[in-house]
Amino acid sequence: MTALLRERLPDGIEVLRINRPDKRNALDTATLRLVNAALDELAQDPDLRVVVVSTTSTTALCAGADVGESLDAAGGVRRMEEFARMYRLIDEVPVPTIAVCVGNCVGAGAEIVAGCDLRVGGDNLKLAWAGARLGVPVGPARLTGLVGLSRAKDLVYTGRPVGMAEADALGLLHRTAAAEEAETAALELAADVARQSAPGVRRIKQMFRELEGSADRIAYENEHLLDFQRHGTGLPQG
Repeated sequence: MTALLRERLPDGIEVLRINRPDKRNALDTATLRLVNAALDELAQDPDLRVVVVSTTSTTALCAGADVGESLDAAGGVRRMEEFARMYRLIDEVPVPTIAVCVGNCVGAGAEIVAGCDLRVGGDNLKLAWAGARLGVPVGPARLTGLVGLSRAKDLVYTGRPVGMAEADALGLLHRTAAAEEAETAALELAADVARQSAPGVRRIKQMFRELEGSADRIAYENEHLLDFQRHGTGLPQG
């Protein structure tokens, strides 16, 4: 069973579905490499119009890192390097990205949600920036620009879960739906985007990135993540 399913729909819409339902789509090193290889390939695709990040199970988009993965110290660093690469590659996708936010979107899952351009929330959403519990230096780079400094501090410092209604009130969600219908709603949103001028949308995406300075913010946070894994306590390794 492959941990990442890909589907190309008409009008240049690519759907990436994380497929580890028994792990609530927690990301191990192998799955991270599949995701990163897909993002790397898509960045070079001239026919790409929209990327939808989804799941094969509405219980979770992604429950974070698979901390049960058995790794030595070097393996822990390699896994964190893949996380850092994923965060950078999501930002670098040259077309709009849409996250299907259903079930557990925790830790790295919350970072995927915040890293995408647009978000569709399901009614079973449990969104949480849980890094502070383990001392992981992650959260400020993407979340602050979405909800503001004060709200970002609350969510990152406490790690408290946020449901669909609150996420919508915070302005994080662009559409809401029942969990089973969230991907369909995301694909409808993707179709709305795909109907626009392809070169125009690509240029606007780049303008958003440059005006927000997202590349610099993500690079700064990634440095802290890698230092945390190399020289600090790091993520658990099984």
